[in-house]
Parts: sequence; C-alpha cells; structure tokens
Amino acid sequence: MSLPTRPVRESALERAVRDGGSVYYLELSAPAFVDAAGAGALADAAGRFGARRLVLDRPPPALPRMLGLLWPGLPAIEVAAS
Repeated sequence: MSLPTRPVRESALERAVRDGGSVYYLELSAPAFVDAAGAGALADAAGRFGARRLVLDRPPPALPRMLGLLWPGLPAIEVAAS
C-alpha cells in the first residue's frame, strides 16, 4: 500500500466506511509494505467507523507497530491472529 495503489486503497476504504456492517475485514497478505500514508488512510477510515471494527487480516509486520506508534488508541482497528 503505497502511492501507486492510493486510488484503489481510498476507494476500498471509502466503501468500508459507508458499509453498514459491524465488522469490515481487510485482507492484507499481498502487500509487503504499507507506507505512512497508507497507515494514515487506515487510521482515518477507522476513526470514521464509530462503534464498528476494521479487522486487518495478515498485515505486513510493520503496519500494526506503525499504527500503534503513530495512532495509539484506535479501538476500531483490530489485527487478526494469523
């Protein structure tokens, strides 16, 4: 998830925000890296989730650490155990 994938990422996250489900699963096993802008987009979307959850399935190892460091206390984001 970097600059070249930005349009796809933003479209998917916008659908997730508008979706009425209580949990939105985002499978992230393919990207080897998520840059700070990608992590920020996830944090922004999660901030608009309200009481819903955004579950990250198999994210790159650095992503949960980056989210915890730069956006601590985002209760909407959850990392699924692999």
